[in-house]
Amino acid sequence: MATSERRTGRLRVRVADSTDELIRAVAEAIAAWAAEVLSRQDSFSLALSGGNTPRALYRLLAQEYRQRVEWNRVHLFWGDERYVPHDHPASNYWMARETLIDPLGIPSQNVHPMPTDAANPDDAAARYEQDLRRFFGTRPRFDLVLLGMGADGHTASLFPGTPALRERTRWVTVGEAPSEPRIRLTLTLPVLNAAHAVYFVITGEDKAEAVRGVLLEQEPLPAALVQPEQGELIWWLDAAAARDV
Repeated sequence: MATSERRTGRLRVRVADSTDELIRAVAEAIAAWAAEVLSRQDSFSLALSGGNTPRALYRLLAQEYRQRVEWNRVHLFWGDERYVPHDHPASNYWMARETLIDPLGIPSQNVHPMPTDAANPDDAAARYEQDLRRFFGTRPRFDLVLLGMGADGHTASLFPGTPALRERTRWVTVGEAPSEPRIRLTLTLPVLNAAHAVYFVITGEDKAEAVRGVLLEQEPLPAALVQPEQGELIWWLDAAAARDV
């Protein structure tokens, strides 16, 4: 597998020749990190992302990593969610349920989806923050957060120029996307930056300009603001996304 790496401070950038190679490398890294964490504590907390690239990753994990990870000790959360019912085709929860949760038989008590059934999205965000507080206590330190990035540099549902990007007190807030479904729930930057590890998984040449903006030009894009204070940060890129770096 041809995967190259370079390091800048705590940031590591890993580039694979193809999307398939990238997905497999990320799956290997997740399995290894989960095993390491579970060797010293009872559970592994994983915040999932949505989109097409994670879909392939989750399928691979469910198909080939069933025995490599103690899935009954993994607790699943979400980095963001579209404010639609959980059985809606656009739901990040539904995608993960189809590709990862049901195939692996992950216990229901280990699955913590963002609620989307409140009349007011702010109430739903507050409910999810309480769920996180019950699990983590006073500080939300995920063992691993998976993130993607849009061509505009957004990550989770932290979009350029939106109030969610400026939130520093709440753990979960309401995001607004430029396209439908516009209303989202999202973890905030303080939560993302408290994680033990963050993996950005980015594919496609439509992301290449934003990747360059973050990694080389230090543009103030939302994804550039994810810098774990004491954790590991890895940008996983296929060759197309890494074209300009």
